[in-house]
Amino acid sequence: MKELFSFFVFLTAFAASSPGAAPIPVPAGGLDRDLGRGLLYHRVHMLPEDLPAAGSGRQQPSVLDLRYVHGDSTAAATLAAWLKFNATPRAPVFVLANSDTSHALLAPFLGRDSAGSVVLLGAAAPGFNPDIAVRTSRDAERRAYDALETGAAIDSLLVENVDKPRNDEAQLARDRGPDSAPADSAEGPPNRAAPVDRIAAIEPPGLPDDAKSAKLKLPAPPIDAVLQRAVQLHRTLLALKKI
Repeated sequence: MKELFSFFVFLTAFAASSPGAAPIPVPAGGLDRDLGRGLLYHRVHMLPEDLPAAGSGRQQPSVLDLRYVHGDSTAAATLAAWLKFNATPRAPVFVLANSDTSHALLAPFLGRDSAGSVVLLGAAAPGFNPDIAVRTSRDAERRAYDALETGAAIDSLLVENVDKPRNDEAQLARDRGPDSAPADSAEGPPNRAAPVDRIAAIEPPGLPDDAKSAKLKLPAPPIDAVLQRAVQLHRTLLALKKI
């Protein structure tokens, strides 16, 4: 699995940035989601209470989110034991952490020899050097992290501009309407009126200009670049038939 680990290290990084926001209060209990294709997501708020219980079936790849989690050496020992039992070369655990994760919890990852079954991902910072460094800002990461806490669909944090309209040829033709023929065309209507602005056409009458501008400047959905990278690694391993 050394070749696999080397493959992780040389993958390219994705950048993400977005306006900052006040952190959402951390609730009690963990948070689980299905990321598809056999990958599970576990968000830990407190250790060891929120660590997933061992299942009765076979182990499977998972994401363990330890960002913003605090814990002492006892919690770190429990975490290390959990990883030893659950992480295997065929069922790797992608651990998400950052500089706000307690240093004690990161101790099990220092100088370890896990044969590539545990991969630490996060935004590199002084004193925090993950196996896979992801380029993102502290504000962007926190905003994306909080979005899941407030009910955002996890898919919306992984795919950028999911609601962006397609400007393909067919859509442009529909937007232009029946008056799309050139002015000198025999089939074009005489004295054709100037095309109506699309924004004005879809806005209700009397909407102030500043309200229209606000509608056009809605913030983009937050992208969790660190979680996105973990999912990409999992999909790549599947494609390479490593897991």
